[in-house]
Amino acid sequence: MFKFRLLPILLLCVAMVSSCKKDEDPEKQITDFIKQNNINAVRDDSGLYYQIIKPGSGSFTYPNNTKISIKYEGRLLDGSVFDNGGGKEQTFNLAELIQGWRIGIPKIQKGGEIRLIVPPGLGYGSSSVGPIPGNSVLDFTIQLSNTQ
Repeated sequence: MFKFRLLPILLLCVAMVSSCKKDEDPEKQITDFIKQNNINAVRDDSGLYYQIIKPGSGSFTYPNNTKISIKYEGRLLDGSVFDNGGGKEQTFNLAELIQGWRIGIPKIQKGGEIRLIVPPGLGYGSSSVGPIPGNSVLDFTIQLSNTQ
């Protein structure tokens, strides 16, 4: 009987300990991830970290109504892929995307490629979206093929 009373307390303790890691400071999660993976990333004033893999060419200035055509892959910091656009090029209105993309994508030009490490405040915040848990740091690789 005593064992059965102890079980809920033990489960509660395990749940509390496992949830602590998710509440870890996103900045620390990102800097640890960058160090562990030897990523040469730059921190934007917004808190977005980025690595320009290939700058692309041109001098497009990204007005508010910019449409972008990209191939991308989005991962959680554990490496699990949550979206890749089906492996096909996708077209989006930049103004309708998460803040991290609106800040990061204009750092490259057509033909460019960038890696964006997006803190929750520039991604989906505390909301869970599909397979993305709330308060997740997101890791994107984006290839920009066209702007208009």
